[in-house]
Amino acid sequence: MPLVPFPGSQSGAFLTPPDDDEDDDGSGSKMSFLEHLDEFRKRIIHALLGVVVGVFVSFAFIERIVNFIWGPMRRVLPPGVKLIYTEPAEAFSLYIQISLLAGALLAAPWVMYQVWLFISPGLHSNEKKFAIPFVVFTTLGLLFGATFNHYIAFPFMIRFLASFNGVDLVFMPRIEDTFDMYLKMALGMAAVFQLPTVVFFLAKLNLVSARFLWSKGKYAILLAFIIGAVVTPTGDPINQTIFAAPIVILYFLSIVIAWIVAPKGRKAPPVD
Repeated sequence: MPLVPFPGSQSGAFLTPPDDDEDDDGSGSKMSFLEHLDEFRKRIIHALLGVVVGVFVSFAFIERIVNFIWGPMRRVLPPGVKLIYTEPAEAFSLYIQISLLAGALLAAPWVMYQVWLFISPGLHSNEKKFAIPFVVFTTLGLLFGATFNHYIAFPFMIRFLASFNGVDLVFMPRIEDTFDMYLKMALGMAAVFQLPTVVFFLAKLNLVSARFLWSKGKYAILLAFIIGAVVTPTGDPINQTIFAAPIVILYFLSIVIAWIVAPKGRKAPPVD
């Protein structure tokens, strides 16, 4: 960095000119690689502490939570069919897993806030105002995805699988296998329902545009059905559509969001 003479000095004193790379908010501090790792470790620990608190709170109401999770499935099972477990500790393990899931949901706003605190140092001061929308929208996307799976996708899947119950075939679902399928589907839908939030922030940062998303619509529809085929335990078109339909709807909703929130007067990213 060049040195320039101090104006009016007779002793030849020098000043270091200001760094052009300083942030607009005047902080001018940049984190080293080790500092990034330390910050990442700190945010992981804080997020896990929040989840632990959520797990303890959830375990205090575990019976109600278990009944809530199995409620929609019980209503679509054939008469007389009940969940079974074949290992001595299987039921207790299920309670622990459900406590972890419920605890993570309770701690979701806190976890999303920790994610924001980790990425915010790399943003400009005018971009840091998105902290509250980021936490709110990601949490709502998580809840809406879990709700869609709980009341629509998962019961529909169980109804389809239980339709083979009859004289020669008896449907006796194990609780561990059933909950594994429930959890897999819930996580998939929770991720899918984050799409509008992701597009909202990308459009705000002028990284994507409504025109670009619209031009890729046919690929998005194809990808939605591929994801539906991967996530669903069966390969039939009906269950595949149950998963693909919300992805397609959310994608085109995201196009509208990108068009509404796009920064005015700025050039949109080029369309290939």
